[in-house]
This record gives sequence, structure tokens and C-alpha cells, in this order.
Amino acid sequence: MAHPTASFRCFQGCAGTFPLTTAIYRCPTCDGLLEVAHDLDVLKKTSGDEWRALFDERWAATSNVKGAPTSGVWSKREWVAPEVPDDAVVTTGEGMTPLYPARRLAAELGFGELLVKQCGTTHTGSFKDLGMTVLVSVVNHAMRSGALSVRAIACASTGDTSAALAAYGAAAGLPVVVLLPRGMVSVAQLVQPLAHGAKVLALETDFDGCMAVVSELAKRGLVYLANSMNPLRIEGQKTVALEIAQQLGWDVPEWVVIPSGNMGNAAALFAGFTMAKELGLTTKLPRLCIAQAAKANPMYRAFIAGAEEVTPIVAEQTQASAIRIGNPVSAPRAMRALRGMNGVVEEATESELADACARADRTGLYADPHTGVAIACARKLRERGVIGATERVVVVSTASALKFTELKLAYHESKLPDVPTPLANAPVDLPPDVDIVAKNLA
Repeated sequence: MAHPTASFRCFQGCAGTFPLTTAIYRCPTCDGLLEVAHDLDVLKKTSGDEWRALFDERWAATSNVKGAPTSGVWSKREWVAPEVPDDAVVTTGEGMTPLYPARRLAAELGFGELLVKQCGTTHTGSFKDLGMTVLVSVVNHAMRSGALSVRAIACASTGDTSAALAAYGAAAGLPVVVLLPRGMVSVAQLVQPLAHGAKVLALETDFDGCMAVVSELAKRGLVYLANSMNPLRIEGQKTVALEIAQQLGWDVPEWVVIPSGNMGNAAALFAGFTMAKELGLTTKLPRLCIAQAAKANPMYRAFIAGAEEVTPIVAEQTQASAIRIGNPVSAPRAMRALRGMNGVVEEATESELADACARADRTGLYADPHTGVAIACARKLRERGVIGATERVVVVSTASALKFTELKLAYHESKLPDVPTPLANAPVDLPPDVDIVAKNLA
């Protein structure tokens, strides 16, 4: 097999490419976003059948990076970051997450087939691990080779990104700084970067304010930017699309629904499904639904208005805190994904997302609020007939609900402000009397 290569290039098509080990986040010509470009001519020298066989063989292996656990991301290494050597790869065995057949929920909501891609079962409990293994591995390689020198890797975060960066930075022995909006992340999300030894800066602002600060620090060369403005993150996250296809026998569903805040995940799905089709592993693209919370919905507003660009808003407080973003960095990438996948954007209110979580949980899932947004949006599309009765739908669950225990408990204790809780299941306090307990069994 010829050795594949990859480099940064301008998302808008300006001339020039840059090594992945370069600390560059925007095009020096137009100041637009970057993307990772792969040498498809080299990749096409391997047939679709050969790629499928190789990827399936690695999926079945106990290890696909020398001395490291099996990784869904690095099992596709030629399509991700092909020039990172084995000894620089920082992995926790991310990816290869279950594609759960939600049969009871599908029957209740009228879907022909509903599957949930459980990305929250990864090491730090969210899909952010998929992008962070690539970014930290590239930084690790760049610093070892002398191509990069910074004080720390840094990110702005609403919780999950900081947890992933802190864990992978700790595994590599690299310093990490995270900027969080004070009081806007769950306890579980706050404690993760603290536990991993990251420098945690809680700023009196929202995510967008944190993003502005960390972007300026990166511009000054003080830190390496680990947010999804950096396309290395998208390279890892695109393997979600490849795994979905692989788990469906190298087929794709009619629909993929994903909760979105900063929009990198939507762009990642498009990148993954597009590569699979271009390189002969699949024959079509699914349709895409970008699901947003109604209180943080700049992409939804742009879609409804038929706009080509997303106008920033001030996002309001929402249970779906990880997607409380009013100025999504990857909005241009997501717009291209919508066009390329014949996509739609839908929103879910606080009541709708809370109800969706509770309904999903009653059927055996344990849904975080962002997955609740996706399920609620999928339900609305099904009720309107946008999603057909026989179509296969995959909802991407982006995080573990164990990160949102306080929210779950508040629902079942009916303590969520202005949110009805028809499926609340509060504990029943009883004395230790067998007869009384027996009367309360049903």
C-alpha cells in the first residue's frame, strides 16, 4: 500500500497547504476555516473491498496501534492522521461504540427502525474523545520532533471538550489549560479536568466569551488551540460516520440525527460519509438532521430563514448545556454538510428534550439532555412525515447521561423550572414494615 499523506488547506479553496504539525487555525489568505485534505489518489489505489476488509480485520483485533488498546479512530489511521508514528499516538481505546437498536422507543414514536450510536461510552464519557486522540497525538508528535513549542494545549469548553483534552493531555504528559464558563457546567464535567491535573480557569462569561479569549491566546502563540476550529478534531470525529456504516454492514441509514452546538460534529459526519462513498466503501450519503436546543438555536434560525450564513445570537440557559453556543465556530462547515447531505435543522424546547430523555430512559436507554434534543427533533420530523415510516434513523448520542445526574434527579423530583415532568418517578418513603411495603409493590 502506498503511504497516504494529509495536510491543512483552506476550507474556501485558497492556494497553499500546511503540515498537520503546524500551529495554524485559519487561512492566512482569507482568515477562513481550515480543513484536513487527504491524498485521495493514493487512497484510491486500495479498492473499497480492500479497505472494508482491512477495517473489519482491525475491528476484530485486540490491538491496532502497537502497545495500545484497540481504537476505533486509529483503526482508520490512513484516513485520519497517517503520518503520526505509533509511538506518538495517545489513545485510550476510544470509538467502536455500540449501535443500539432502540426497538421499544421506535415503536412508541412510530419509527420503522431507530438506532442510537452510543458515543458516550468512550473513556471520558463523550464523543469528544474521538477528536482529541487525533489532536493530542499530532501535538505530541510535533513537540517531540521540534516542530511545535507552546506553553500548553488549551480549549474553551462547556464541559466535555475540557474532560477529553485533560485526559489525553495527562496521558501524554502535556500541560493543559481549560477555560470554562463559571457555573454553567455540571459537577461531573467540572471535576474531570480538575482530576486530570489541568489548569481550570472559570471565566465570568458564556462559552462564546471563553472561545474569544482562548482564540486570542492561540493567536499570540501562547497555547495550542484544541477547539473544533482546529480541523484535527473533525478528523477523529468523522470516524463516527465510518463506524455507523461499518456496523450496518457497510451500508448507511436514511437519516442521521446529531445534537449540535459548535457544529464540528455535523461537519465531521459529512466528512466521514463522503470519504466512505468516494473511496468505494458505501454507495450513498444519509440525510442529516442538525438538532438544536430552542434556547441555543442560531443554525435553526438560519435554516428557517433560508440564510447562507449563521448570525450569532446570545444563547440562553438550557438543560442541554454542552450545546449552549450562540456563535458556532464551525457553522460554515455545517452549512456545507447540510447542502451535501440534503439536510434539515430542527429544534427542541426544554419540555420536549426533557420528555424525550424520560421516554428513552423508560425503554432502557439512559439519555443525556443533548441526546434528548436529538430524539425530540427526530420525533418532530417523523410526526410531520419528513422522516418516513419505514426509514432507518440513527441518533448520535454524544455523551454519557452519568454526567448529568443532578438534572436527571431534578426531573424525577419535579424540580425543573417551567418544565412539566409527566414521567417523573420519585422515590416513595416508607417505614420498614413488610405489609406496608407489600402494598406499595405495584
